[in-house]
Amino acid sequence: MKKAGILNRHLSGALAALGHTDQVLVCDAGMPIPDGPRVVDLAFRAGVPSFAEVLDGLLAELVVEGATAAAEVREANPEAAVLLAGHFPGLAFVPHERLKELSAGARLIVRTGEARPYANVLLRCGVFF
Repeated sequence: MKKAGILNRHLSGALAALGHTDQVLVCDAGMPIPDGPRVVDLAFRAGVPSFAEVLDGLLAELVVEGATAAAEVREANPEAAVLLAGHFPGLAFVPHERLKELSAGARLIVRTGEARPYANVLLRCGVFF
């Protein structure tokens, strides 16, 4: 059994398959899931696991060269906005409807149990060298 890092076998395998410029959507429980991308649904119950917990775990495993969030997060969910700004100084903002459109191009969607609005971010993978 794996000793550290992400233990969920579906998520661990999906992360290992990602390459440069692939996109990963980390989303709350209410985000519509498009057909097409691989989905790892971690939601257990409302708030579990939280968006922050999942994002922190993913960032320990991934190299991220860019991130995009819904502009609405700044007003509707300031806590998530602060979290995202702390992780991604160059965070891009788009209208939520646009973020939903962009999520169709994600290679992987990781659904959290977060039950607060706009706790979503689209990550663009980088390389470690």
